[in-house]
Amino acid sequence: MTHILRAPLENSILQQLKAGDEVLVQGTVYAARDAAHQKMIAALESGDQLPFDITGQIIYYVGPCPAPPGRIIGSAGPTTSSRMDVYTPALLARGLKAMIGKGDRSQIVKDAMIKYGAVYLAAVGGAGVYLSRRITSVEIVAYPELGPEALLKMEFKDFPCIVAIDNQGNSVYKSWT
Repeated sequence: MTHILRAPLENSILQQLKAGDEVLVQGTVYAARDAAHQKMIAALESGDQLPFDITGQIIYYVGPCPAPPGRIIGSAGPTTSSRMDVYTPALLARGLKAMIGKGDRSQIVKDAMIKYGAVYLAAVGGAGVYLSRRITSVEIVAYPELGPEALLKMEFKDFPCIVAIDNQGNSVYKSWT
């Protein structure tokens, strides 16, 4: 069974998802990598607001390539998620409900996902050109000085993922070890 996910995500929807389930992500997704995460956490530590309402949202760990002629975005494959692990619990505590990336997550992130009812979705690494065709619009939300690592707002249509870690802590990665 393939689930359709559209933010803002509700706990009742996320509770239905199990590790290994296929999902298609639709609608608004925010894109951020290391540098944007660092700036978001610095803002929170300074008492400032995030540049978007994170409640129920999805963050895609991606730094897309420049758009070739006639396209809105270049290759947009997932980056290694563990690089964001140090920042993730603070964002989950403020309402982030899903992340898209590649690779396993630390135990600290898994524990925070269980505590806050979030899920981690994996996209296929090495398929950036294919995945970019599932992104229908892109706009810079904040940190334009970061170039491809700026905080972006993207619109997805049928963006394929699997539930890598569900909100109960079950993981597709455990079955591989």
